Amino acid sequence: MSDLGTLIGDYFGKYRLLSVADHIDTSSATGRLVLNVLGSVSQWEREQIAERTAAALQHKKHQHEVYNHVPLGYAAASGKLVPIDEELRVVADIMGLRKDGLSYHAVAAELNTRGIIGKRGGRFYASTIRAICINDLHSDIKEAA
Repeated sequence: MSDLGTLIGDYFGKYRLLSVADHIDTSSATGRLVLNVLGSVSQWEREQIAERTAAALQHKKHQHEVYNHVPLGYAAASGKLVPIDEELRVVADIMGLRKDGLSYHAVAAELNTRGIIGKRGGRFYASTIRAICINDLHSDIKEAA
């Protein structure tokens, strides 16, 4: 909306926008009003979509349904997340190493040194360790560490 306001104030003051389909003529106050209303409705619609999407993802997350990449410690079965004990032990190790004061980088290096393979078959990185540590699914393990 701020970009639209800048366009209306700076650009459409010198030039005009004519849209026959939308009945917009920015050389008049009514045309500028219609353009502002359309811009506001568009912004509202984007925000509504974002809110509904966030709510749907939260619902799936709380129901332990697959909604993105399957996190370390779980597998997807019929759209649900099923725990994998071996991977959950790795998650517990990660939480324990973090509790001992190791940085995300240091934890990743330790797991790579041990030869532990990541969820997708590769190495661990600091960003991966951070994602594991902040994942709500692992909050029980984090508290137990």
